[in-house]
Amino acid sequence: MPPLAGGRGGAAALRPLLDTVLDALRTGAEERGGPFPAGGPGAGSDRVRAALGDVLPEHGTGDHEALRTLVHTLAAGAADPADPLCAAHLHCPPLAVAAAADLAASALNPSLDSWDQAPAASTIEALLTRTLAAEFYPTAPHPDALITTGGTEANQLALLLARERHGPGLTVLHGANAHHSIPRAAWLLGLPPATALPTPTGTLDPATLAEALAATPGPVLVTATAGTTDAGLIDPLHPIADLCDRYGADLHIDAAYGGLLALSPRHRATLDGIDRAHSLTVDLHKLGWQPVAAGLLAVPDTTLLAPLAHQADYLNATDDTEAGLPDLLGRSLRTTRRPDALKIATTLRSLGRDGLARLIDDTCALAQHLARLLDAHPGFTLHSAPTLTTVLFRPTHADDTQVATLRRTLLHEGRAVLGRTHADGRLWLKATLLNPHATARDLDTLVTLLEGSTHR
Repeated sequence: MPPLAGGRGGAAALRPLLDTVLDALRTGAEERGGPFPAGGPGAGSDRVRAALGDVLPEHGTGDHEALRTLVHTLAAGAADPADPLCAAHLHCPPLAVAAAADLAASALNPSLDSWDQAPAASTIEALLTRTLAAEFYPTAPHPDALITTGGTEANQLALLLARERHGPGLTVLHGANAHHSIPRAAWLLGLPPATALPTPTGTLDPATLAEALAATPGPVLVTATAGTTDAGLIDPLHPIADLCDRYGADLHIDAAYGGLLALSPRHRATLDGIDRAHSLTVDLHKLGWQPVAAGLLAVPDTTLLAPLAHQADYLNATDDTEAGLPDLLGRSLRTTRRPDALKIATTLRSLGRDGLARLIDDTCALAQHLARLLDAHPGFTLHSAPTLTTVLFRPTHADDTQVATLRRTLLHEGRAVLGRTHADGRLWLKATLLNPHATARDLDTLVTLLEGSTHR
């Protein structure tokens, strides 16, 4: 019989398999040889098909061969965020300690839909969520948070809770800079179509918001952003909160990208006003260096989560709850869910507040350094100084077609992974720096690579 990952013999069964996995990760990275597999999507798919062959063979090949083949193939064909030249998206390189903790979660397989499936994991989650919520709502008496799969689920939950407070006529106002999950959540929840307000400067203008609030009858939820996906910009949170107070609107802040700045004494002031939100989205698989998924929806008072309460007799029978067994079903819209709190709690214990703050500060400083390099270079135009860790730039004399072609060429050759976005009517390359191990020399290498590719 194939061995199990848990139980008394689980650790012994896993140990030799881990050696195989680690070797395959190494050989796959060596075969890839850079941040991205060369050759484009067609060649990459061909390599995977050739390596896998029959996905469901008549007779199995055994644990070690299967792991060697699949893990090697995955690593060889991966976009590796641990490579300093892989900097396109909000896609962080996870810390080794977090990945190791995630292995334990997979081996034990707790499911946080009932206490009797996850007694220790449920307590770890409760302690973690309350602790993190208090970081964002330090003066609130009973702050709380839910673990989510990321910003999209957290934003959806925020709109759901606002709908339950105010009814299906709730109007959602958001800047054009908001994450796409905001209007999508309004559609999914049967709310009136969300209203996007223009953000020509990249952030939500309080004057524009004031006009919209004055013209919008009925209950309103305003969603602000602390760390836009395209440029890492932060809306003016205090003025927006002031307007919400004046017009009786609720405020949700999507801080999936920028929320962890609250843990950095150097950068915390950037988020002034964040504690005035009725709900708050944060992702720890961005500036928290966690394996996906590691999202959070925080609220200033746990009673705001009451609409999520749900009863299923086989999971949270009333008499069990009255007898003191914790009720977990109202902690998510999902039923089966992994103990993602474990890797986060392990990371916080390992690094401490000061260790995590150093990673955040170093990564922000790296973005500032890249911006200075590009700004001083005659061959590139910098869009603006970075707010977080996103740097927008373009070759000075290139048109939009050339900018797009340059990005795709670097991808096809497997030499660098950069993002793209439109701003001020033009297409810009986007470097999203989330690798705290990257160095100034790595940034010099990136600029040199771009120089060579631009002048071909």
